[in-house]
Amino acid sequence: ALALIIFYRREWAAIIKALFASIARGRIEDNRDERIGWLLLVGTVPVGLLGLLFKDPILKLFGSTRLVAIFLIANGLIMFLGEFLRKRQHDDAGKEYKHLHQLSWLQSILVGTAQALALFPGISRSGTSIVAGLLADLNYEDAAKYSFLLATPVIFAAAVLEIPELWAPNAHVIAMQAVVGCVVAGVAAYASVAFLTRYFQHNDLRPFGWYCLAFGALCLVLVTRGVIS
Repeated sequence: ALALIIFYRREWAAIIKALFASIARGRIEDNRDERIGWLLLVGTVPVGLLGLLFKDPILKLFGSTRLVAIFLIANGLIMFLGEFLRKRQHDDAGKEYKHLHQLSWLQSILVGTAQALALFPGISRSGTSIVAGLLADLNYEDAAKYSFLLATPVIFAAAVLEIPELWAPNAHVIAMQAVVGCVVAGVAAYASVAFLTRYFQHNDLRPFGWYCLAFGALCLVLVTRGVIS
């Protein structure tokens, strides 16, 4: 979450300032940053509710390597389906793209609901939310940007919920590993977002779809043959 905040620091500074201004005013004006801020809040609701309601059943799915492989294959198919629908929606119909702040409230909820699919192991949060953003008439760059902005409150909230675990018995034993893991994850996240932001200016999701299909199929074969369990 911190890596995303740092990368989009100017956007977040403007969005947070606009949110507080709209709250103090008691209404949302025709302001790009205000609308994006409220769209992000609305889009975060689905994954928050679904995560709290189904946390325990979903966690049990992570114990099955076979299910992870199947969901990874499903993730690849979602990306290809999204590309097919986007092409038909825009290239064939000549539909124009929206700017991020032009999303409707319903579309922001649908993108947030798509993001919630990442609660299942093997499903990419950014992949599903970018696909939903594309189907909501955003271009690749804005769909990716909205996906990454939408990730920030979700990851931050998840981290806050895990804070009590730091006071669990023997938690100090893994404290240093956790710190190192957080730093490495933060650097990797920043580098990934920087790369993908440039990548989606001229490219699409198909390479990631092929990766998910190939790696998911390989894992499924290895599980079936008992090489991994």
